[in-house]
Order: sequence, then C-alpha cells, then structure tokens
Amino acid sequence: MARMRTAMLGAVAAVAMMAPVRAMVGGAPQATDAAARSVVLILGLGGSACTATAIARDLLLTAAHCGYPVTDFKLVASAVGEPPVLKDVTRVERHPEFDVKRLFGHLATADVALLKLAEPLPAKIPPAPLGAEEEPVVVGDAFEIAGYGVTVRGDGRTGGTLRAATLVATGQPGTLQIRLFDPKTKGDSPGLGACTGDSGSPVFRDQDGRAIVIGIVSWATGPKLSGGCGGLTGVTPLSRYLSWIVNTAHRFGSPLAP
Repeated sequence: MARMRTAMLGAVAAVAMMAPVRAMVGGAPQATDAAARSVVLILGLGGSACTATAIARDLLLTAAHCGYPVTDFKLVASAVGEPPVLKDVTRVERHPEFDVKRLFGHLATADVALLKLAEPLPAKIPPAPLGAEEEPVVVGDAFEIAGYGVTVRGDGRTGGTLRAATLVATGQPGTLQIRLFDPKTKGDSPGLGACTGDSGSPVFRDQDGRAIVIGIVSWATGPKLSGGCGGLTGVTPLSRYLSWIVNTAHRFGSPLAP
C-alpha cells in the first residue's frame, strides 16, 4: 500500500486558496452535517497540509506522520462556511509506538498524534467524541470520512474545502488496520476515497444517532492497489490507543468530549 503524501502548500498560500473547490477524490459532496464542525485543517510552514479533529477545546487528533516538526504547524480554525483564521500549535505528541519505517513499509503502526493549541477553539468548532472499544468492525460496515484533501492528485489547488464520503469496510478489519472503499466501485475502478491532504481525517461511525470518531486516515491507494487515490482508504483504528489519548489529554489539561 502506498502511504498518502501530504500536499505541498505554504501556509499563507493555502489560506488564500480556500475557495469552494472540491476535495477528496471521486466527487465527494461538501460536508454539512454536525460532525463536520469538529474537523479542521492544519498547515505546515514547511509546505504540508493534513486534516485533524477537535477532541477537546484545545486539542486536536491527527495522524502521527503529519507531525514533523511541531514548530512548523498552524491550525486553520474555521467553522463550516466561515472565513479561516490561523492559530498556533504549541506541541505535537506522537504515540510512542509510531514507527515511520513501518509506515513506509506499508505495515500497520500507531499512526496517531495529538496537537496542543496555544488557545481554545471558537465555540463553533465543538470537540468530537471518541468511539468505545467494545464494538468490532466487520466487512460491510459503513463509515463517514471527512477531510480537506485534493480532488485531483498532485494539484494542491483542488484542496482546502471540507468534503465527506461514506465508505465501507473490506478485507479483514481489525484493531491494527481497517481498509475502506467506495461501495459502488469496490476499489476496482476510481471512486470515492481519501487523497493528499486527507491524512489524519476522522473516520466517523454512527452510534445510536451520534457520530463518534473510531479511527483516522493513514494512507490511500488507487484502483486495484495501484498508486494514487480513489481505491482503498487505509484507517488506523483508535481502539488500541484510546488509553494513551485519554492519558495524554489529561496530562495536557485538556478534557475530552464526553
């Protein structure tokens, strides 16, 4: 599997390009539901972009491979439909078991990180709740992913607007890795899926009418496991890492969403 690369966007230029263009490949619609209000864009002054989720008033959840180095990152805090503003990220904490070599080797790893903000998020960006561990994922389960990534691979100008897609689980989902695809194309032809800039995107599961975050996007492939996007979307489940997230949030003084 090919790891999803982050978009090469400078912080100032990326904010200027946040026009109403499509993001996420396959023609995903703009995200408008309540869960989308918790999803934000993070930009690196060194030229990278990822998606993150507010899980506390001053704490974001994203992919560990997005967090190099902390001093480079800014949060683009923007409620859906409102102008973005830049906010400082003061600390990035990656899970201690994250292994970038395993990620480059297309193996499952603890691709999870927390970003501490210098000040709380505005009230219009509420924290999202994290999923419980007791509900296993099975083939055919449906999930919603939401991200700021590009709609055309290699064209950063097509990113920057939050889009959502409903994907289903395939393969052998477990606590190490979940693979999702567009149920209409099944990964055999181009369809909905994560792409550049969607790294760290939340994977929402409906639990009694409430959207909870059960994983984050780590990688993507093209159709039939080719390079690119629109085939499989690889997810790092949170079940193995919930205790670390809770303990780190407590150490940071950042109460998680109930």
